[in-house]
Amino acid sequence: MTDDIRGFSLRSVATTPCAIVPPHLLNRLARAEDPAVQEPARRTLALDAAQRVQRRLTAELGPTAVPSVRFPDHPERTVCDVQHRQELPGRRIRGEGEPDVPDTSVNHAYDGLGVTFDFYLQSLSRLSIDGAGLPLDASVHFRRGYDNAFWDGEQMVFGDGDGRIFGDFTQSPDVIGHELTHGVTQYTANLEYVGQSGALNEHLSDVFGSLVEQYAKGQTAEEANWLIGEELLRPGVQGVALRSMKAPGTAYDDDELGKDPQPAHMDDFVQTFADNGGVHINSGIPNHAFYLAAMQLGGSAWELAGRIWYDVLTSGALPRDVDFASFAALTADAAAAYGPQERKAVLEAWDAVGVSPE
Repeated sequence: MTDDIRGFSLRSVATTPCAIVPPHLLNRLARAEDPAVQEPARRTLALDAAQRVQRRLTAELGPTAVPSVRFPDHPERTVCDVQHRQELPGRRIRGEGEPDVPDTSVNHAYDGLGVTFDFYLQSLSRLSIDGAGLPLDASVHFRRGYDNAFWDGEQMVFGDGDGRIFGDFTQSPDVIGHELTHGVTQYTANLEYVGQSGALNEHLSDVFGSLVEQYAKGQTAEEANWLIGEELLRPGVQGVALRSMKAPGTAYDDDELGKDPQPAHMDDFVQTFADNGGVHINSGIPNHAFYLAAMQLGGSAWELAGRIWYDVLTSGALPRDVDFASFAALTADAAAAYGPQERKAVLEAWDAVGVSPE
C-alpha cells in the first residue's frame, strides 16, 4: 500500500465518498481572479466539507434497514426542488410514472435515475442501489451556483453550476450513474475512501457511470468516448470532460481549471495528502486498466468487463482497504470464471498500467 507518506497515516483522515467535482479542481477555481468563478467555488468547497460529515456518519452506521415493501421490476423515483436552499429534500415536483414537468433539471434527474436503475437491473440483475429495490430520490437546484453533485448516503443532490465553468449537473447521465454507484459500493464493499482503496472507490463509480451512459446509448466499447462528465463544461472551457478513462491526463488543460493531473501508469502515481491521498487523481490508473480490458474483450463493455468488475465488487471478498495489486488479482480470478482468454485480457490490462496482481 502507498497510503503512508513520511510516517503519516492517511487512514486516520478517511472520509466517505466525495462529490463528482474533486476538491483539487474546486481549490483551483477558488483562486481564480474572476469573482463569477471564485465565489461559487469557495461556497461549494464550504458546503462539500459540511456534507462530508453527514456522509461519513452514514457510511460508518452502515446500510439502512431493508423495508418490507419494495419495487423490484421498476424504479420508484421522487425528484424534489430545493429552491436554491440547503434543506433536503425540498418540495416534491415529480414522482414515479408522472409526466414531464416544465423544469428540465427535474426531468433530467428523473431520467438519469431511471436509466441507472434499468442498467443495474437489466445488465447486472441488481434491484436498485441496495440490491433490494431501494427507492431513488433526488433533489435539484441545491443552493445557488453550486458546482457539484453528490450521493449523500441516502439520495442524489444536484447543483446548477456557476454557469461559467460548470453547467447543470443533472445533464450528465454518467455523473448520475457515478454518484449512484457510490451507493452501490456503500451497500456492498463499503471501501475506505482514502489512498488506493479510495481511488478504487472512485474508479468503480467511473466504471459504472461510464457503462450507464454506454448502455443508454447502445454503444460498444469501441464506440464509447470513455469520458466522465463531458456535458458539464461550459463553452469556452478548454477541455472535454472531468476525466478520461481512455487517456487519463488529457480531459482538460485550461487557464482556470489547470491541467488534468490523472496518471495512467503506476510510474506516475501521485503521492499527496490532498484529496484523501489523491483518490480522484490516482483513480486514473485503474480506470485506464478497465478501458484496456474492455477494449480487448470487445462488444458491449457491460456484458463482460463490467460483469467481471461487478462480480468482484459484490463478491464479499473485497477488503475495505484493498490496494490496486490485490484488486487486480481479484479481477483476474473473476475473469477466469469466464475463460482463460478473459483472464489473459484482464492481466494484460493491469500489466499495461504497471500493476502486478498479488
